[in-house]
This record gives sequence, C-alpha cells and structure tokens, in this order.
Amino acid sequence: MGVIGTIIGWVVFGLIAGFIARAIVPGKDHIGIARTIAVGVVGSVLGGLIFGLLTGGFRGFQPAGWIGSIIGAVIVLLVYNRVTGRKQNRL
Repeated sequence: MGVIGTIIGWVVFGLIAGFIARAIVPGKDHIGIARTIAVGVVGSVLGGLIFGLLTGGFRGFQPAGWIGSIIGAVIVLLVYNRVTGRKQNRL
C-alpha cells in the first residue's frame, strides 16, 4: 500500500478537515472538492506547525491531529476568503 495509501489517507483526512472548517466558517463557500481537500491538508500542516511552536517542540512541517488540523484549516479558509475577496460584508 505504501505511498498510494499515504496519499489516499491525506486526501481523505484533508477532505474531512476541510469540510468541517467550511461548516465552522460562516457563510457559503464557493470552492470545490479539490480546494476543500487543499484547505484541509494545508490546514493540517499549519496546525502541526502552530502546535510545534506553542509547545516548544518544533517538529518542522508535520501534520497535526484532528483538532489542530481543523483549527489550521479554519485559519487557511479565513485567509483564503480574505485574499480572494469572498464573503466580504457589504454595507
């Protein structure tokens, strides 16, 4: 299974973390499944980086657990929405 299994695991993990992040961030996201997976995977790496910095045990770019991945995915989604101009409140 090796590399293929690892890639499939990352895709599934990223999809779940990305969907949870999309559910937490208010408003409707107009991103597809591929971007949802990317948000989840990048969020997992970001969560691992943040956790490593906070605990003093910097481990490099390693994925975090579920909670860290979801927190990282929410941060990535908020940044993505800000950069692309999505979900801005218009008065």
